[in-house]
Amino acid sequence: MKKLYFVIGILFLIIILSMQFTTTIFAETTKLDSAEVSVNKTKIAPGEEVNLVASFGKALGAYTVNVEYDKDVFDYVRSEGGEASNQNGKVILTYYYSQGQGNPRSNAIITFKAKNNIYADTPTDFSVTLTGLSNPDNSEEYEDIEEPFKKDILVQPKYVDYNLKLEYTGVILPNLEKNMNLITESALGKNYEHVRLTMEVTKAPSKNATVKLLAIDDDDAQVDLLHSGWGEEGGYKLGGKDVKQVLALRGEFSEIGDYTIHVKLIDRDNEDKTIAEKNFNIKVGQTTTETNKDNKPETEKEKPATLPKAGGTEYTAITIVATILASAYLLLTKKFK
Repeated sequence: MKKLYFVIGILFLIIILSMQFTTTIFAETTKLDSAEVSVNKTKIAPGEEVNLVASFGKALGAYTVNVEYDKDVFDYVRSEGGEASNQNGKVILTYYYSQGQGNPRSNAIITFKAKNNIYADTPTDFSVTLTGLSNPDNSEEYEDIEEPFKKDILVQPKYVDYNLKLEYTGVILPNLEKNMNLITESALGKNYEHVRLTMEVTKAPSKNATVKLLAIDDDDAQVDLLHSGWGEEGGYKLGGKDVKQVLALRGEFSEIGDYTIHVKLIDRDNEDKTIAEKNFNIKVGQTTTETNKDNKPETEKEKPATLPKAGGTEYTAITIVATILASAYLLLTKKFK
């Protein structure tokens, strides 16, 4: 009977201890509601760094920060607040505080750098979870935060404005076609899904002067650029590194003189907003400038090779006087003979 009481007592003690242990575990495991994750920038350029900060809201003696990122967009650089491992697009930062070594921490910082070879707007994010959380003396543990914190970030290159150029060689003569190239270029052009080129004559030598600007599309059809512009109605793609698009066209101008062609590159997805524009001044034919007569150098007067037949000049007067003298001389000579 005594043995039975002893066994029952032991079992009762085990049950009591188990209940107390279970109650203690559940009581000491709480949510860390004060935890949050932030980034110091939401838009960066290629080659630029961004800091991701996991803040706990209180000092912790142990934690693990798990960060998933796009390894095609970012490189891991460094971390502060633990030992880090970086493998296949995931950084795991672990920290354990022990008495006399280090200090409890209220945050952890992980630094990433955007890759240099990004030539278009690239939206991405960091996905962060927090595990293994406890207070400095390990008397209180906190539930793992397995629902990820998502921090969006945009990697945006420093774009170079688009430039328009119109190239041709030689003199443009009236009513003769001239081969030309209209060039759209940029060292790093912003990406557009739907753009078009439009052209307009804003100056001509006269109201009767006419201009033709013609090109051939991919279907071998002739396109009147002044009437229709260039590109499908919905537009075409443009953008990237070292952009250089060359549109071969033929120009014809009816009169000699000065013309101005206004060219615009427009964004069809943004109410035809102007991306780039330029005026091209074109001279047709050979133009001459009248010489200012007042600036002509003076020359010495030359005597004519023969005397003029009529006119009241000094030479006529001399001739008359000489004739009279000769006649008088002859009359006097005859009288005294």
